Amino acid sequence: MEMRDRLLFRQQAYVGGEWCDADSRETLDVLNPFDGNVIGTVPKMGQAETARAIRCADVALVAWKAKTGKERGAILRKWHDLIEANSDDLALLLTLEQGKPLAEAKGELTYALSFVEWFAEEAKRVYGDVLPNTRSDQRLLAIKQPVGVCGAIIAWNFPSALVTRKVSPALAAGCTVVLKPAELTPFAALALAHLAAQAGIPPGVFNVVTGDPVQIGKELSANPVVRKLTFTGSTETGRLLMQQCASNIKKLSLELGGNAPFIVFEDADLDAAIEGLLASKFRNAGQTCVCANRVYVHAAVVDEFADKLVARIRQMKLGNGLDSAVSLGPLIDRRAVAKVSRLVEDARAKGAQVLAGGKLQKEGTLLYEATLLLGITSDMQIAREEIFGPVVGITTFSTEQEALAMANDSPSGLAAYFFSADLERSWRLMEGLEYGIVGINTGMVSNEVGPFGGIKESGVGREGSKYGIEEFLEIKYVCLSGKSLNTSPY
Repeated sequence: MEMRDRLLFRQQAYVGGEWCDADSRETLDVLNPFDGNVIGTVPKMGQAETARAIRCADVALVAWKAKTGKERGAILRKWHDLIEANSDDLALLLTLEQGKPLAEAKGELTYALSFVEWFAEEAKRVYGDVLPNTRSDQRLLAIKQPVGVCGAIIAWNFPSALVTRKVSPALAAGCTVVLKPAELTPFAALALAHLAAQAGIPPGVFNVVTGDPVQIGKELSANPVVRKLTFTGSTETGRLLMQQCASNIKKLSLELGGNAPFIVFEDADLDAAIEGLLASKFRNAGQTCVCANRVYVHAAVVDEFADKLVARIRQMKLGNGLDSAVSLGPLIDRRAVAKVSRLVEDARAKGAQVLAGGKLQKEGTLLYEATLLLGITSDMQIAREEIFGPVVGITTFSTEQEALAMANDSPSGLAAYFFSADLERSWRLMEGLEYGIVGINTGMVSNEVGPFGGIKESGVGREGSKYGIEEFLEIKYVCLSGKSLNTSPY
């Protein structure tokens, strides 16, 4: 790897301010999804190493939470500046381990930076309240304090942004963190931990453990010292972690699977809708939880919409993310390819038309072509499952009520999108869609200012925004009583 700073490429875990190996000395290979080559290895840690990291975080908590929000924010700002200064190296590392095109990797780093900057500023804006008295000899207060030690488990699709979206508010609030990155993409998190240490984040405040997801997850959820668990990943894993955390009633933030509807009405600007769909669907090869998954197009415009979309899809170049001309990288692994292939073949067998793509670029690779299917019906698997791949399946509709009913017919409730020029309809749909995030006439909704999260089986809690730091705080009610209070000259 042609990195300016090779120290960013870390092949050890980071615990208590030290770079360390697994007790067993076992390691996991990390592969480049484009060519299958081994990039490097990371320690295969388990329960014992995770417990040590938790103890380090607990020891570090006392001094870290005693700092003022302004002091913590200043350190986070230094972390931000170091990430920004090393963004080219970090983007290269992202592309190598995750596969996304380099331009997208740089975009992810910009997104990641926005959370560090935002929460560095929010650290000094954690407000309590002076409450109305019920008695003249009492004063009532509500103050906010850090939850304590936090466990964080992240997915592989945004290995840098998910770190900063979780760690930044936790540190800003005064919490300490034990982070487990995805075993497929650990190097981004380790590089960020290296920069965090350089920024002055004290030993034990931010720890990164790599290895066995089952053992690490069990320890983070079962250990009573950990008072908060934040997780991004599948609904199935989120449900399991929720059950494991029930024994000691941890505070939880779960950002789980999505199955986003994308509705195009007959009065929509079709060119804008096409651009919105391309941005939402094909970013990261369709491997995002908020990407368009079920596309509903009004029958009056479906043919024109499909023709325009086919033309744009055929312009996409599939290949190595390090090639500047490539707009679509590989899927993450063979399980992802198998799932996408299964969904497409099931739809094809049940009558869907393949207007573009529909297969691997070359057998034996993870490069799946950008695909457009027309004539999706409710009996097809692709109409019910989250695709997590570069496949658009179009279902037609005739009325607003029909579109809304199909959109809401899902246990998921993360993101939804629609395109329409009708303002009254926009209000109706905005309120009627059962989703935590709604994009109107746009396919890109994520930023540091908006609260990110879902309802129903898509999780609990919000990330980013002014609400994000609240997930790492507890409210303490204080009742101060004294006879002299009701004789105050004021």
